[in-house]
Amino acid sequence: MRRNPWATLTVLALAQFITVLDVTIVNVALPDLSADLEFSQHSLPWVINAYTLPFGGLLLLGGRAADLLGARRVFLAGLLLFGVTSLAAGLATSPELLIAARAVQGVGAALLAPAALALIVLTFPPGRQRNIALGVWGSLAGLGGTLGVVAGGLLVDGAGWRWIFFVNVPVVVALLVAGPLLISAERHRAAGRSFDVAGAVLGTAGLLAVVFGVIRAEERGWGAAEVVGCLVGGVIVLGVFLAVEARTKAPLVPLHLFRSRGVAIAVGSLALNGATFLSTFFLTSVYLQQGRGDSAVEAGLHLLPMGIAAVLGAVLAARLTHRIGARFVQRAGALASLAGLLLLSRVDSDDSYTSSLLPGFVLLGLGVIGVAVAGQITAQAGAGAGEAGGVSGVLTTGYQVGGALGLALATTLPAEHSGGVSGVVSAAVETFQDGILVAAGFAAVNLVLALLAPATPRSHS
Repeated sequence: MRRNPWATLTVLALAQFITVLDVTIVNVALPDLSADLEFSQHSLPWVINAYTLPFGGLLLLGGRAADLLGARRVFLAGLLLFGVTSLAAGLATSPELLIAARAVQGVGAALLAPAALALIVLTFPPGRQRNIALGVWGSLAGLGGTLGVVAGGLLVDGAGWRWIFFVNVPVVVALLVAGPLLISAERHRAAGRSFDVAGAVLGTAGLLAVVFGVIRAEERGWGAAEVVGCLVGGVIVLGVFLAVEARTKAPLVPLHLFRSRGVAIAVGSLALNGATFLSTFFLTSVYLQQGRGDSAVEAGLHLLPMGIAAVLGAVLAARLTHRIGARFVQRAGALASLAGLLLLSRVDSDDSYTSSLLPGFVLLGLGVIGVAVAGQITAQAGAGAGEAGGVSGVLTTGYQVGGALGLALATTLPAEHSGGVSGVVSAAVETFQDGILVAAGFAAVNLVLALLAPATPRSHS
């Protein structure tokens, strides 16, 4: 039976939407769940870190599993795991149970995210339809992060913190029913289904060590022995991982893909894109509440134009990519992101929202989605049969790990610089301005990469 590809996209995009939503929706509930479950100040950040750590560290494994076991099968398994652990998190009666549920929830997200992206590539042929599908995918992911703040505030105030997890359950149930009906099983299967066990262990361990080190840097500082040990150890393990991948017959990550300048630049570009967007989103959320006195819901509403701009930008990026090419869209997106961040870096606590913040939010929303759509199209253009999951895993890993690194840099460096500033409002404004300049640095490097990007073959545009 032939499935409608746009119905398939709806299922995949909604699944991606809730995984991104879950990254930000928890932030506004931390005070309530901390008081209810009696979290210590030291353990509370692990409500977020327990999810992001396996999410970022296991994406390569999830992408390769999609190639070997079938993308639809891995997607549905990850979705089921995500739903069950969402229910478990909502029912948690102790800090330990909640953190454990969040960790397994991150594993589910790491399975379904690259599998879903691979299914989009397998469902839509190269060209205009795939461009539109990738644009929708990227825009809903960005909108999910923005709406997470609004939805979290409304749910916590109206129903209690447990509903930030319970809300996932009916969505997951609906997707699990619709998925087998609307998503076609792939015809391709990897020959022999051999699995790179050594690569899986080394790649996962290296990424987990790097992401863990970055997370701990926010609390311990970059010079702490624990942080340095994790980062250096992670890099060494990843070096061994690359050496193993170069020699194995069925690698977790096909290294030959990086011989293509387009793939290599696309991965770096998406990593910088993640660093730019996630750091800006976090800094702005804090600034709106501490520097301008917004409530959590008001901050989410003020951030909403960024998400709306991303949705509209996705449509525009897909059309321009088809007519002009991915390279133009990538360059325009990087330039728009940089311009938006430079505008935001000049904002003070008493500036008008409409004239100061709004233009920067709109430019950034348009810019990040342009870079995302163009980067995904360029990278997938170099993928062969049976490699869509692996490429998707690399792209998603680049975005998540880049986002974690970017967020740590954009928050720790300004914090050290503004340590002597007196007053909550003044410190919040200075931290925001300095952090946004760090994010602008990421966007500037991304613009350089965009200038080096090759033209995408016309059949893929």
